Amino acid sequence: MELNTIKPGEGSKHAKRRVGRGIGSGLGKTAGRGHKGQKSRAGGYHKVGFEGGQMPMQRRLPKRGFKSHLLKLNGEVSLTDLSALGAAEVDLLTLKQAGLVSDLVRKVKVINTGTITLAVALKNVGATAGAKAAIEAAGGSVA
Repeated sequence: MELNTIKPGEGSKHAKRRVGRGIGSGLGKTAGRGHKGQKSRAGGYHKVGFEGGQMPMQRRLPKRGFKSHLLKLNGEVSLTDLSALGAAEVDLLTLKQAGLVSDLVRKVKVINTGTITLAVALKNVGATAGAKAAIEAAGGSVA
């Protein structure tokens, strides 16, 4: 092998299509652009979503609702889940390990759904007013 004999692999390179180079090439005259119209002209094209001057789809349809991107960072735990957990002290890590909240969650709140009889101490876990009253009535605490 010599430096002056090195060539690219067979089929790895192919000639660029040369348009507008005569009738025999198959892409002469209009160069594959058809006849007239915006797309046939140099520099003539439209932006994405342009519908020829007609009111675009995204402006014709009504806009509704909102979904917070922070929603996935918040979690909820019911009183029933807490009593089923059976831990005396509950924090965010305990809830994640038990699989009651996802690993992405940063804030957790206990909601007043179900009942609790177990005395549970909450550390860095929020609670609604009703849930707080139920936990304290069962002998627990919310910190």
